[in-house]
Amino acid sequence: MALDPTDYAVISQALAAAAREMGEKLIRSAFSTILREARDGSAALLDRDGNTIAQAELIPMQLGTIGSVFQACAETYDLDSLTEDDFFIINDPYSGGQHLQDIFFFSPIFHEGQRVGFAASVAHHLDIGGGSPGLSPNARDVHSEGIVIPPTKFSYSRDWNGGILEKFLRANVRTPLQTMGDCDAQIASNRVGARRVGELCSKYGAAKVMEVMTEFQNYSERRFRAGIAAAPDGVYHGEDFIDDDGIGSEPVRVRAKVTIAGDRIEVDYEGTDAQVRTLLNAPLAATMSATVSCVKSVLTSPDIPFNAGVSRAISVKVPKGTILNPHYPAPVRARMNICYRAYNATMKALAQAVPDQVIASGFDTTTSGCLSWLGPTGFSVYLEIYGGGYGASSSANGCDAIDMPMANCANTPVEAIDQDYSFFRVERYALEPEAYGHGAHRGGAGFQKAFRILKDNATVALYSDRFRSEPQPLFGGTPGTRGACEIHRDGEIIRLGSKDMRDLQKGDLVVFRLGGGAGYGAPADRALAEIETDIANGMLGEETARRIYPQFAGRGGA
Repeated sequence: MALDPTDYAVISQALAAAAREMGEKLIRSAFSTILREARDGSAALLDRDGNTIAQAELIPMQLGTIGSVFQACAETYDLDSLTEDDFFIINDPYSGGQHLQDIFFFSPIFHEGQRVGFAASVAHHLDIGGGSPGLSPNARDVHSEGIVIPPTKFSYSRDWNGGILEKFLRANVRTPLQTMGDCDAQIASNRVGARRVGELCSKYGAAKVMEVMTEFQNYSERRFRAGIAAAPDGVYHGEDFIDDDGIGSEPVRVRAKVTIAGDRIEVDYEGTDAQVRTLLNAPLAATMSATVSCVKSVLTSPDIPFNAGVSRAISVKVPKGTILNPHYPAPVRARMNICYRAYNATMKALAQAVPDQVIASGFDTTTSGCLSWLGPTGFSVYLEIYGGGYGASSSANGCDAIDMPMANCANTPVEAIDQDYSFFRVERYALEPEAYGHGAHRGGAGFQKAFRILKDNATVALYSDRFRSEPQPLFGGTPGTRGACEIHRDGEIIRLGSKDMRDLQKGDLVVFRLGGGAGYGAPADRALAEIETDIANGMLGEETARRIYPQFAGRGGA
């Protein structure tokens, strides 16, 4: 029987709204600043077989392959044996997960005894064990990064709320209040999703709701294929680099070959450098998410629902043993940064096919900065994800001081930080003038954030990139700017590496500098009014403007 268009429209949008509500429930129920303020988590609804239907608009990286993460659970357990009291949990990057800090919860959804779908949530947890609080930049294997949870089935009534799983996690993390509170937020999010799907089944019948779930995926597939088909067929190449592996000084290469043929696209990472000994490796699920995110953002409309239908028209080949698909037990905590280079390499390839639809490279680096202190009552761990400036496009400047496309974390307000932490204070948080690439459209500006350490025996740990190399422009623009991390101590400046960890002293000032995005198009083609606006806003000096922009050079002055 044909699906009524009105029913389809109402139910499909209700499913999308339910996923968004799940995301809001997750964020508003969270305990840690990394989830509550930075919004480093996501939520989604899956069909009865574990295919993604709808997802909250939070972290693309976490949800791009949530269906494949679920499949690791489905391959381990008989889905038909599940009850409403059961749930799956997984963070193992070698069983479908991404990195250990991202813990996935999957809860089955039943209506009148029939399994109709799954509710899913994922959150980046403040601490999950490992060699140091919050972040272990010196880890040389995945076990040094924290607790590994393989795809496992548990019972809410037996294993949570004082049960064995909750006791185990609580005993093995440094921040049990925040970690367990954020797990509870994930469970609450899943229950909201289950409730909303149940309400739809009660009103329209489970059969019709499941039929809409299937058609919603088919709709995304059709729209996605149409976007691919509009691009010219061909084989296109791109490459990008991270600065180093955190041990040596040689850059690490990512190569992408993009083949467009009709309504299908293939991305092949053959020629990418081998896995490294440090935390920069990316498990396959992360690489897949990065690739799909790039292709979708370039070739399709933002109104296309991001669900399992999207992945049917794209194939991704990633050689085993490369930094984008390492062998166990390689560490993977900083997988985001090499994934950004996969994103950049794919973007550069697509620039040859659809130059007006791409953006220049942004800072495109996750800077994970962690300050920790062991006090008389336990650990205090602050973790924040910093972005930088976006790359410019054919029609607009890059966004200033914002997280990067695959992460999408929010700013953590200084007021929230002050409430939760007593061993440091934020002394500066500001845009960096001229910290961007120039062009017909300029890149987004970078920024700096500085922390005064108020107690002895604190520690700073970070992973980042682009401390040595700049984001690359497109079509005549100039490169973006680099990042840095410094400790200012008694008149001395101690410069940290992009993957580093140091002990701190009372009075130290820790400064994170985030770079800006690259420009798009020749500077000579930039509108004079935009140049003047940047000067008026203190983001561009007149001397620099005369040097870079010929249309401004003759306007007088020194």
